[in-house]
This record gives sequence, C-alpha cells and structure tokens, in this order.
Amino acid sequence: MPAYPPTVEEERILALKKKPVPREPLPDAEIHSEGFRQTREARRSALVEDYVELIADLIEDGNEARQVDIAARLGVAQPTVAKMLTRLCADGLVSRKPYRGVFLTEAGRKVAEESRIRHQTVEAFLRSLGVSAETARIDAEGIEHHVSAETLEAFRKAMIAAR
Repeated sequence: MPAYPPTVEEERILALKKKPVPREPLPDAEIHSEGFRQTREARRSALVEDYVELIADLIEDGNEARQVDIAARLGVAQPTVAKMLTRLCADGLVSRKPYRGVFLTEAGRKVAEESRIRHQTVEAFLRSLGVSAETARIDAEGIEHHVSAETLEAFRKAMIAAR
C-alpha cells in the first residue's frame, strides 16, 4: 500500500510530538507537597462522590437507589456497596430503610449536586475542545474529582469566550 505524504496538520502534530518539553525546576518542597496532598484528598473523596452522585441519579430517574442497582452501575460486588453504604450512613450522607432503597440526606444531596456541576463543567469543556461525547463523559468521571475551583472557573470562562 503506498504511503501518502503527510498533510500540513499531520506534520505539525508529528513535530510537536518529537519536540521535547523543557523540564521545569522542582518547586519548593512545601509547595510541591501541597499538590500531592490535594491529590490524595481527591482520591479519598472521589469514591464517596461517585456513590452519592449515582444515588442521586437513580432517585432522580424515578427509581429507588437499591444496593443491587448501585453495584451493577459501578461494576462492583454487592458486599463492596454494602460496606460503602455503611460508611456513607456514618458520614451522614445517606440513610437506609429496611427493605427499601438508599436515600440521600440534605448533606448527601449537596455533595451530589456539587459533584454533578463539576462533572458537567469538565465534560462540557472537553466537548468544546472537540473530544467525542463518550470519551468526554468517561474522562470527566475521573477529572471532576481532581480539578480545583480555579481551574473549573477557567474552563467556564474559556467556553464562554469561545462562543
């Protein structure tokens, strides 16, 4: 099969891939550790936010948020969900009723709404860059937990400026 010469755009992309990115000097240890601390905190809260956001989505979709449905949608075993629900109850984010589903407390609804807004902002920003809907949805699921309020605001401003 004959090789066609690359387009101007393909040549530009190839040149960018070959060009080494200059390495910045390490920041001060205290400043450097702050980034790692924030990442650890985001990892801890990500799972809680995912559960609470999913519970809100299930309830808003007109269904009860049942343990079996949560497990299926998160792709985890029911005992894993049971353990997390116990933690969410202890944290005051959900309540459970025997033989019924899971319900969000006022604090849980607040966490779910904040998480949903972050997710929607990140997803919309990725879409504005030309990322496909499916990829943007999947990528936003991880990014939403690690992005700062400052970065979210920059995403919003960039999208408004692009209109």
